[in-house]
Amino acid sequence: MLANSGLVRVPAVETHLMLELESVRKTYGACLAVDALNLQIRQGEIFGLLGPNGAGKTTTIHLIAGLLQPDGGAIRIGGSGSPSDPAIRLRLGIAPQMLSHYEFLSARENLGFFGRLYGLRGRRLSERVFDALAFVGLENQKGQAVRTFSGGMKRRLNLAIAIVHDPEIILLDEPTAGVDPQSRNAIYENILALKRQGRTLIYTTHYMEEAQRLCDRVGILDHGRLLALDTVAGLIQTHAGAATLIVSRGDQEIRMCTPEPLAVLNELAREAPVDRFRLEQATLEQVFLQLTGRTLRD
Repeated sequence: MLANSGLVRVPAVETHLMLELESVRKTYGACLAVDALNLQIRQGEIFGLLGPNGAGKTTTIHLIAGLLQPDGGAIRIGGSGSPSDPAIRLRLGIAPQMLSHYEFLSARENLGFFGRLYGLRGRRLSERVFDALAFVGLENQKGQAVRTFSGGMKRRLNLAIAIVHDPEIILLDEPTAGVDPQSRNAIYENILALKRQGRTLIYTTHYMEEAQRLCDRVGILDHGRLLALDTVAGLIQTHAGAATLIVSRGDQEIRMCTPEPLAVLNELAREAPVDRFRLEQATLEQVFLQLTGRTLRD
């Protein structure tokens, strides 16, 4: 007992591996899409998978989901089974980049259909359909045909389909592609709520600010290979360098990359008056471009 110490001992929270990829390889003919990929993703983590077009992100998601079989290596879910096992796949939910719903069915009918594919029946199916619609804010549109939905509503329904069977691991492939800022923010809140529930999320995106805001760790892929993996702060520190201090004196602008901007600013101010200054923090986008290059990818 820590009497009068002012300290409270908080038990350590044990997390275990929910997903492991070991030397995973996938080819399409002569094209090597995923090359000796190793990943370990922990329970309750939001893991971002970033890369240019054609880097292997969607192929990796499809391998994890069991939609593709690797040509080499192993994928383990929850420390045991492979996604090639249908019983193991029940632990996964996927919101693919291409919207997965039926336009002429209602939102409720879509969720009922996909819930039955996952083995839900009767009262349990009805409860999960209601809960998933409420979670993404579509309970008032449950009877509408999906063809009448906006792009943002369709993306939210896509997420609802991914979670209708209450999975432990959720795969989100570009979940905010083509949506308005309000819908994007709503999806962010959904993702953070899933994390608070203890779900494990694997997240691909082209929006660097999304990964910087949401992800506990980020892996950067290119040409099927993992170029870097760390927290956002760790990636920035390792690959983008320190913040940039910009100091203006009349028409002169001085730019200095420094880990100690206040000390440098004080030194410059002692030398001569400073009219204006600002600090530009390094970003994940700079890391991404540093590692993958600035050449356009189509």
